[in-house]
Amino acid sequence: MTSNTPIILILNGPNLNMLGRREPEIYGHQTLSDIESLCHNTAARLGLSIDFRQSNHEGELVTWLQQAYGTVAGIIINAAAYTHTSVAIHDALKLHQDIPVVEVHLSDPKTREPFRHHSYIEPLAAALYAGLGAHGYVKALEFIDKTRNQANRDNLSL
Repeated sequence: MTSNTPIILILNGPNLNMLGRREPEIYGHQTLSDIESLCHNTAARLGLSIDFRQSNHEGELVTWLQQAYGTVAGIIINAAAYTHTSVAIHDALKLHQDIPVVEVHLSDPKTREPFRHHSYIEPLAAALYAGLGAHGYVKALEFIDKTRNQANRDNLSL
């Protein structure tokens, strides 16, 4: 990839580092490393680059969102449990209203316990992929690529 290859920030929240071991009947057997490889392969196919990160700490996710301001072409976020609780992540995502933000969940929170039905991210997301397992990340990258390509075509026709 060249230095002007668009970078997509992919953030993963708490406990996702335990994928493959924690509740595989819900989240599947793929590890976070497997998902990262899938994302790298998909991004390369689309001509994108990714910055793939995971943290169990809300403040670290917020810091990464702040640091990404003006430097990334899109954001994919699986905030995991912070989806339902974090006004701080919601507010940090407001910095990025000029780029596509995509919310991803391996399972579908709206079919699980009631406390998982509310998302602080969804109001700011251009798209949401839930219940597709790791393929949700692929769909998110493809959505960002399509959105960027459409924006480029629109700018050329002006």
